[in-house]
Amino acid sequence: QVQLVESGGGSVQAGGSLRLSCAGPGPTYSPYALGWFRQAPGKKREFVAVLGWNGDTIYAETVKGRFTASRDNAKNTVYLHMNSLKPRDTAVYYCGVSIDITGTSQCPGEYNYWGQGTQVTVSS
Repeated sequence: QVQLVESGGGSVQAGGSLRLSCAGPGPTYSPYALGWFRQAPGKKREFVAVLGWNGDTIYAETVKGRFTASRDNAKNTVYLHMNSLKPRDTAVYYCGVSIDITGTSQCPGEYNYWGQGTQVTVSS
């Protein structure tokens, strides 16, 4: 069983920064991808970034150049560093695991496990 726990959300003004953390053991029995998604009220869950088993890291165009995803294998933790935040970044942010893939996935339906989410609010 994969358990993911997010932390680090909060309220900031536009232009500010936050670092989200996603702690939890990754599956040991298969390759997997670690993804970050977000969901604003009344909207579908959308892709933010993914760290692939093959080492690839992909970002959504809306966050490219402002967000950086990284991982610390020793701590079993994945991070999302968010800079130059904008009000449109306001959402609940989720980390997820997609098992049995060696590349990356931007589709939330392909993720098998999710954390509980952490709220990010950016005010203008």
